[in-house]
Amino acid sequence: MTTENDPAEALRALGFRASTEAIRALITHATRSKMSPAELCLELATLDKRERDQRNLAARTKDATLGPVKPLDRFDWSHPREIDRELFEDMHETLGFIARGENVLFRGQAGVGKSTLAKHLGFAALAKGHTVRFTTLAAALADLLRHETLPAIERRLRRYTGPDLLILDELGYVPCDASAADLLFRIVSKRHESRSVVITTNLSCKQWGAVFGDAPCLGALVDRFAQHCHVLDIDADSWRDKERLEKKGRAPRPRR
Repeated sequence: MTTENDPAEALRALGFRASTEAIRALITHATRSKMSPAELCLELATLDKRERDQRNLAARTKDATLGPVKPLDRFDWSHPREIDRELFEDMHETLGFIARGENVLFRGQAGVGKSTLAKHLGFAALAKGHTVRFTTLAAALADLLRHETLPAIERRLRRYTGPDLLILDELGYVPCDASAADLLFRIVSKRHESRSVVITTNLSCKQWGAVFGDAPCLGALVDRFAQHCHVLDIDADSWRDKERLEKKGRAPRPRR
């Protein structure tokens, strides 16, 4: 059967994304079910939209670089001594903070689940059609600092200013100089009140000076990020310490 007399191949030639096999199966079903032409057209449109949405999600997921993450239903909410579960579940379910261009700060010591929860906000955003980018702060700054000219830096900045949701992981683990602070300030400023930034850290905003030193932009950076920001503090012992001790048959010692 040639393209001229094969409806499936003809539709593919017109730009339909659904596979030839899927289109043929639908046409066969429509014939047996005696669908009207209007019903068949609607089913074909639905089939192609589903395929386009799946491809779009796959492409956005690849660009997001979220990587693997423990399923949310395996997160032990009883482990932290303090965590605002209601706040997280509201953000995760409604994603209203993205619509309003608000920021989120996950704060707690290493190994308490900050990155896991931040990534799940990213996956929820992808499922709702948003663009997302996840990266450690150190990797993002190193990426930008590799470019020597201002035009090159401006072009690369779009990688971090363009997505609907930007997740910067692990602020506070690697010291940064004033030029790195300036780049983060430019990212936060360009996204201010229009696109959301999620940051995970072991520091309060007042302690960011320990990372960025006496960078001139530090006050403005903290002020803009914190202006519209949801803070989720996680007071807990490290999951990794807990699992390591459990493997040795010892219960973790409660922190004073």
